[in-house]
Amino acid sequence: MSNLVIVESPAKAKTIQKYLGTGYEVIASMGHVRDLPKSKLGVDVENKFTPQYVDMKGKGDVIKDLKKRAKKSDYVYLATDPDREGEAISWHLAQMLGLDLNANNRIAFNEITKTGVQNGMSNPHKIDLDLVNAQQARRILDRLVGYKLSPFLWKKVKRGLSAGRVQSVAVRLIVDREEEIKLFVPKEYWTIDAKLYVDSDKIFSAKLASVDGKKIELENQEQTEKILERLKNAVFQVQTIKKRVTKRQPSPPFITSTLQQEASKKLGFQSKRTMKTAQELYEGIDVNGMGAVGLITYMRTDSLRISADAQESAAEYIKNNYGDNYLPEKPRVFKSKKNAQDAHEAIRPSMPNVTPDSIQSSLTSAQYKLYKLIWERFIASQMANALLNTISVEIQADNCIFKASGYSVKFDGFTVLYDDKNDSEENEKMLPPLKEQDILKIASLDGNQHFTQPPARYSEASLIKTLEENGIGRPSTYAPTITTILSRMYVEREGKQLRPTPLGDVTTQVMKEHFQHIVDADFTANMETELDNIEQGSADWVNMLDNFYQDFSKTLAIAEEAMDGKHMKIPEEKTDIICEQCGKPMVIKFGRFGKFIACTGYPDCKNTHKIVQETCGICPACGNKIIQKKSKRGRSFYGCLGYPECHFMTWFTPTEEHCPQCQSTLFKKGGKMGMLICQKDGCGYERNLK
Repeated sequence: MSNLVIVESPAKAKTIQKYLGTGYEVIASMGHVRDLPKSKLGVDVENKFTPQYVDMKGKGDVIKDLKKRAKKSDYVYLATDPDREGEAISWHLAQMLGLDLNANNRIAFNEITKTGVQNGMSNPHKIDLDLVNAQQARRILDRLVGYKLSPFLWKKVKRGLSAGRVQSVAVRLIVDREEEIKLFVPKEYWTIDAKLYVDSDKIFSAKLASVDGKKIELENQEQTEKILERLKNAVFQVQTIKKRVTKRQPSPPFITSTLQQEASKKLGFQSKRTMKTAQELYEGIDVNGMGAVGLITYMRTDSLRISADAQESAAEYIKNNYGDNYLPEKPRVFKSKKNAQDAHEAIRPSMPNVTPDSIQSSLTSAQYKLYKLIWERFIASQMANALLNTISVEIQADNCIFKASGYSVKFDGFTVLYDDKNDSEENEKMLPPLKEQDILKIASLDGNQHFTQPPARYSEASLIKTLEENGIGRPSTYAPTITTILSRMYVEREGKQLRPTPLGDVTTQVMKEHFQHIVDADFTANMETELDNIEQGSADWVNMLDNFYQDFSKTLAIAEEAMDGKHMKIPEEKTDIICEQCGKPMVIKFGRFGKFIACTGYPDCKNTHKIVQETCGICPACGNKIIQKKSKRGRSFYGCLGYPECHFMTWFTPTEEHCPQCQSTLFKKGGKMGMLICQKDGCGYERNLK
């Protein structure tokens, strides 16, 4: 008997084929096969929003091959990804191949291991039309917004712009944050800090907390100096000492959003890279001695559920490698957020006993780093609490109370393997031995001036966190949303931070003024809830689209009338560069391929320049300056300003440090625990950053 199994990718097909063996042929559809046409709206709004799907351009040979193989097979199984998008791909494949939509031919794999594949094949089911309709509704909703609103922006702002529900809200968040930063007025405040000791070898810090029984807030130097004068001859005496043991629980295993946030913070990965690498780990890697195997569970999920088998496997590993005292009294259960979809488990290693180091030679650098992050977070989530000895001390001086605190680790628990607080917390800090009524000596007593700080710009990690907290988008949308707003030049990177461009500012201004609902976080979150209701079968997708479109079309008509004859001008960024051809100042403009420098004398003077971002580095080949460039895929690299005469280029970041052997620029290779290397021919100097 011949059985055909259709998945999306060749890597996934190869892994599954290994477990199914003879009698099954596993082939890839190479992603989507049908979609709405690019050349027109493709939605009949007058006829219940009927979509007009077409075969995707460039998929002719794939579709022809799928039909040929399906015709020869006795049975066809559809094993696309286990989410809305995967369900829609299966539905399109079923219609294209003429399969029975009521047949139990839909297969879902939460993990691509022998057990996962066997479980999936043992539980075939019908295509879930509620899932399909939820995906159709999302696709049509985005098409209506994009194809109706984008032409409006072309006419009123700039040709080539795009609009989208989630991307417009994301840009607004970034624009609003930038406005907060611009309007922020720093507020002065002061603190009084004491360095105290009983034994001069063990000085510790204490901070003023209250004066005459009232919490103190010092606003200026004058207030501070009055209290310092009061304390000039005061006796500092220990009043109370409180000791206790506190527990620290491990973080739960990853969901999509937390994986992207942590990979950004710990590994420096952009969300797009994180999801691409996670997809590779899920679909299957050729591991030495094991063959093709999926190393993690499905990576698009917002559920914290963990299977009993996975918990048992983790417990066995912990017991064998750390001992019984590193196991909690009972397996941990983490509660998912209220609106989480519970179709999948949390992101975890599919085989917890397969450690990152044991398979490192079979993985790329990115795969190893991400698998290690996922594996450690999951194993740690199943370990015992860490226990801390904490001490809090109150010190009295002339009716002023100073406070000091410290801690030491009593039992490391889960932190022996993984601790997501390491980057933000101080190292272990313990106060010296103290007793109540001890008289303390003063090493220093200082008033320190501070100013409140503006809110930080969003990073990818913090933007994803905000989108998730506000219910905007779903796990599968975060990475493509950020990629889109960057590629469309609404937002640009400044280090790890995201800041709006003038184009993003102007576009958001138009959207806030005329399409308030589209860029409103609550409205967008409510739309996500409605899509969830469609998925659960409790709402009709056509009615949802109709309700949205009625209001949207009216809003669009009002905006067209209000902005009739108007065109928004994108502010030009001034520079101190003078045009060498006509002597007029030059400005930064936005073009099809990004920013460029242009003469303000246009159209009489058409002089333009590329924007060159110089670095602190000097080319080791010719001594010219090193500039930062972008590859076609948007990845930063560094090259010589003297190109094409000098062809030096590198992916490593130039630093201000110089080689002690040859005085050339040193380049940073890897992350925080990487190394500095010299790239001058014949030198070979390198130094670890540890």
